[in-house]
Amino acid sequence: MRKIVIAGNWKMHKTQTEALEFLQVLKSRLEETNEAREVVLCAPFTALGFISKSLHGGLIRLGAQNIHWEDKGAYTGEIAGEMLTELGVDFVVVGHSERRQYFGETDETANLRVIAAQRHGLTPILCVGETKQQRDGNETETVIINQVKRGLVGVDQSNLVIAYEPIWAIGTGDTCETTEANRVVGIIRSQLSNKNVTIQYGGSVKPDNIDEIMAQSEIDGVLVGGASLDPVGFARIVNYQ
Repeated sequence: MRKIVIAGNWKMHKTQTEALEFLQVLKSRLEETNEAREVVLCAPFTALGFISKSLHGGLIRLGAQNIHWEDKGAYTGEIAGEMLTELGVDFVVVGHSERRQYFGETDETANLRVIAAQRHGLTPILCVGETKQQRDGNETETVIINQVKRGLVGVDQSNLVIAYEPIWAIGTGDTCETTEANRVVGIIRSQLSNKNVTIQYGGSVKPDNIDEIMAQSEIDGVLVGGASLDPVGFARIVNYQ
């Protein structure tokens, strides 16, 4: 059975005060949400502990935006799995395109982070996606298959979420056509030994396109960027029809 996972990636946004204000509004709008839908907030490290104390027993799960593959060591600016689990984190985003673009993340290091997440009982959300240049060069299928294969070496597919995020559609206002997103998600699923892995779509997901996205047969949720910063809009995404 494929789980529905709706995750908000706050990126480098929201202080603790802003996070509390957000939660107060969001919680009030999720009181009748279908409990089969997993709702995840992937917050900055500084807000994780603070948010965790506000989520006990609720529908919302806590996610982090990165994890290092070692359990400790001289890795300035990184964070270890035990540090996250101590704060009540359940999910962690791995290999996001911004990490790949700005901080040198590769398929191989993303793979190490996925394995580390699972070692600590966390569910990794592995991000894959092609650039506009790759799409225009008809390389989408090859790029995605390679990212999936390299990212999942030695990975337990029973504790995994994959997010298809076409890089050209992240924060640009351009959304991949829903039928095309569904096609690529289907390609990703064809590479998996566990066909019940949750596969999300991410890339300019908004309240006004969520219903169409979630109507697609292969898509099991969304990884939301900018639209997850507004509690009213994010609640509408969670409560898609």
